[in-house]
Amino acid sequence: MALRLGVNIDHVATVRQARGTVYPDPVEAALLAMRSGADSIVAHLREDRRHIQDADIGALKRAVPRLNMEMAIWPSVIEVALAARPERVTLVPERRAELTTEGGLDVAGGGRRLARAIVRFRDAGITVSTFIGPEERQVRASLDLGASAVEFHTGGYAEETSRAGRTAELRRIARAARGAAAAGIEVAAGHGLNIGNVSAIVRIPEIEELNIGHSIVARALVLGFPAAVREMKSLMRR
Repeated sequence: MALRLGVNIDHVATVRQARGTVYPDPVEAALLAMRSGADSIVAHLREDRRHIQDADIGALKRAVPRLNMEMAIWPSVIEVALAARPERVTLVPERRAELTTEGGLDVAGGGRRLARAIVRFRDAGITVSTFIGPEERQVRASLDLGASAVEFHTGGYAEETSRAGRTAELRRIARAARGAAAAGIEVAAGHGLNIGNVSAIVRIPEIEELNIGHSIVARALVLGFPAAVREMKSLMRR
């Protein structure tokens, strides 16, 4: 099975917002990524709008064949998603103080707000994925609430410095991926993945998609966007 790559273009918008200019354009970066082998584009519309803006979501939806919109269940963000109708929404936890998403969504403790949001997206014909820790109870809760996919947070693996710790994290992800695939749910993974650590994740056969952003954008500063995407795709070949 060919492993798909979703390229997150949030940090193209981060550079734009730092100066309040109209460049660099996330849509231009998304098109370059798609031409260079990306299978989808990922964009996180945060409640504080620190990088991606509402208009970016509509523009990206019109420009690319497969948009995966990351989001927390803030009312204003839900309305943007329902208006734009991306092919997929990935529901994530979110805090204003965090630099990046710090962990998986607690779907098991998500309550009625989360359940209602998932129903609204499904009724609109939008595939729902949950961004969760590699835990069986979170997979089961995602299934019970009607999600069609899960994305495992790989930050624990990416940030682990010891060999034993990395091995343990990989086994944890692999175990959760096997369980999710056996239950008939699509499996993706992402967070903190880069050219130095992606090869071990690629070996987990149940994972169908990797969503990678910051490291590709960082490499693009040196290599250019097309070369950075092609480099990652080459490392993802099974």
